[in-house]
Amino acid sequence: MDTNNADVKTATAATAKRAPTDITLTDGDVVDRRYQSLGDVTVTVNKTTLFHPEPTRELVNEKLREKGAELGADAVILVRYGNGGISMMSWGSLEGKGRAIKFLQ
Repeated sequence: MDTNNADVKTATAATAKRAPTDITLTDGDVVDRRYQSLGDVTVTVNKTTLFHPEPTRELVNEKLREKGAELGADAVILVRYGNGGISMMSWGSLEGKGRAIKFLQ
């Protein structure tokens, strides 16, 4: 019986999601630790009206962390930014992309 409980605890710990504030962001690759790629993530922060603040990298980073946390990532690597410009749906936007990863033990 104890073995089953240990297996459940291990499985739960392996799938536990981190808080977005705990997700590490880096524009480079991680070369000192082994990791598993969970997938590429893309986010866009929009300025929905003329009166909203301009999208910033900090806002994009926040969204990247949220996406990473949803996937159960420890970090988002290879982060890069690009301008989305003005469209009919927004007064400006800033896009961010990266790769969500989970560190291996």
